[in-house]
Amino acid sequence: MSRQSISFTDPNAEWLDRKVNVEREYKSNSEAVNDLIRKAREIEAIRARLIQAEQGGFTQMSREEIRAEIREELRRNGELQD
Repeated sequence: MSRQSISFTDPNAEWLDRKVNVEREYKSNSEAVNDLIRKAREIEAIRARLIQAEQGGFTQMSREEIRAEIREELRRNGELQD
């Protein structure tokens, strides 16, 4: 696992502190940041798939089916954890 040192703007630091220390949505800053990165990667994959679908023609899959397929691919590649 890679160790990083990052800086946050005041509003982002306050948001992160609230999520970790007040709302207790996350156990640590690292857990919160890793979760946000996973979500961003998922969004990126969905966008890429939608662009590919737009350029390649129509699909019979629903949005939910496309999203489920992408999430499964990310899980198989170890890029998404539940």
